Amino acid sequence: MWLRLAAIAVVALAWCSGTAAQTRSVLSLDDAFARVAESHPELRLLGARRDVLSAERDRAGLRSPLIAGASIENAFGTGEASGLQSAELTLSLASVLERGGKLDARRTLAQSRIDALAVERESRRLDLLAEVARRYLAMVAAKRQGEIAQLDIAQRQRTVAGARQRLQAGASPESVVLTAQAALARAELERARAEQAYAAARQHLAALWGERAPTFDIVGADPLVLPPVADFATLTTLLDHTPELAQFADERRIREARLQLARSEVSADLDWQVGVRRLQATDDVALIGSVSMPLGARRRAEPEIRAADAELASLEIEREAKGLSLYSTLADAHGSYRTAQLEVERLQKDVLPRLAKAEAAAERAYRAGAISYLEWAQLQSERTSASKQQLDAALEAQRALIEIQRLTGEPFVATPAAPAATGESP
Repeated sequence: MWLRLAAIAVVALAWCSGTAAQTRSVLSLDDAFARVAESHPELRLLGARRDVLSAERDRAGLRSPLIAGASIENAFGTGEASGLQSAELTLSLASVLERGGKLDARRTLAQSRIDALAVERESRRLDLLAEVARRYLAMVAAKRQGEIAQLDIAQRQRTVAGARQRLQAGASPESVVLTAQAALARAELERARAEQAYAAARQHLAALWGERAPTFDIVGADPLVLPPVADFATLTTLLDHTPELAQFADERRIREARLQLARSEVSADLDWQVGVRRLQATDDVALIGSVSMPLGARRRAEPEIRAADAELASLEIEREAKGLSLYSTLADAHGSYRTAQLEVERLQKDVLPRLAKAEAAAERAYRAGAISYLEWAQLQSERTSASKQQLDAALEAQRALIEIQRLTGEPFVATPAAPAATGESP
């Protein structure tokens, strides 16, 4: 029911690796998931916590110990009690008889803590996988930004060549060439920034499994591929099955066990003792025994019972508050995804193809002397800005999709096998 590694790899970011050859230097999203699942300290720490809780469960299941004792009376005194003449030696065995089901209550509480650890581990695992997906997305985004910058560089190179041609023909001043070269330099700067961002994102991703000097690359991925998502009403029905809410069921069992343990304190325990006493004066042996019980056990137990009862009653309010928070987050993520998805599709179908054709037409017109350099350069900037806008919208959708998957814990549809066309070619 919860997210699986394969499901996240296929759906969470809606990326397709195709049939690209895998080498040791190429890292897929599945590989990143596997490395984090195997080595992240948060998950290993939960394993250590389970060992601690198991030891506490074993300790909680122990009965009250038997206490062996020996005592001597009327010895090494004065007169008739001098030396060991009147000494009385007593050997005893004592313990505590627990009443009210305290032993079973302790065992139940300890076991409920262990059971809750499994759900907590799953919740943390999903949070970690979502973080892996986000950092992997940052690498994909940087690579895509570099591709857009390379497209812009190709545009600006044609502008520089056209400006030089016009300068040599005496139809344009040198300032136009210099302006075109400056625009080319800015495009090259954007590419350099994207390369640096890619390296930083790779280091950030590798830090999740402790790699200090990563050199891997990522598989080919297209962030513009966005799968359809179920309607909001359908997604809300999945919230009840998420680990974040499933934890409340385990927490209820823990608090019920605490309440039962508090109620067991109403029944006071019995301290008992039996033994054998040797009477030195008559050389006789006699049995001894005693039983004691503290008074006022109910009065002392009532505050703890009230506290445990109040904690149990507040759990439903806590769950309701958490449910509202998850619902609000899901609504925001779903709305962001649908909006960004629409923006990506409209830019791809309506805006980018027209800008590509307009830029090509402007180039021909500039070379023919029909328009100025500024008109051509403006169209190039518009095309680059539209590409960046589409990428930003796609990244917003991908991040929203990761959040939707983390909240609902369910895989959705498989993504298309081929990346979508960008609509940027003239």
